[in-house]
Amino acid sequence: MSAICLLCSKPLKHQLTWNRFIFNEQQPVICPTCHSKFECVKPEQQKSPHVHALFHYNEAMKDFLHQYKFLKDIVLKDVFRQEIANALKNVDAIIVPIPMHPDKMKTRTFAHIDELLKAAGIPYTHLLEKISSESQSSKSKSGREQSAQLFRLKLDANIENRSYILIDDIVTTGTTLEQAKAILIEAGAPSVKALTLIQG
Repeated sequence: MSAICLLCSKPLKHQLTWNRFIFNEQQPVICPTCHSKFECVKPEQQKSPHVHALFHYNEAMKDFLHQYKFLKDIVLKDVFRQEIANALKNVDAIIVPIPMHPDKMKTRTFAHIDELLKAAGIPYTHLLEKISSESQSSKSKSGREQSAQLFRLKLDANIENRSYILIDDIVTTGTTLEQAKAILIEAGAPSVKALTLIQG
């Protein structure tokens, strides 16, 4: 059975290129037409020197995120696995996903950030716990900026003298990442940056 694009269901024509063979790159799971709809964030378009985002929040990305997170289409975790792997493969840092609140985990059934990292083959460590079940996406910009504390350090967290990279799906105001960063810094982390799939 031939592979099909996970977004439009058209047949995929896989080719074993030297680049994929030498660098062990995974075969794409979406077609070139669908991939071209996602807009990469250029270096000069990054909102913060401490947060690196891979893609803009355009209509194609909005549809992807809705299908993946809210319609629970977990197979879409593979769509950007190569881009995430490329962004983190040469990084000497501890990877820390932004966690979900336990109540949200029950309704969504999977941790979407964890699954993106698993698909990319990136090891990670959970050091934070989500203590607020409020959704940031439903708040205004000012509401997000005035959010109460969202996280706390896990009781068994071991903060090493190494760099840390927080991983989230989307950055808008940066409040979520700033709060998570502050907790790690206070606990002794010497350096904390972030990588997000999307920049809103």
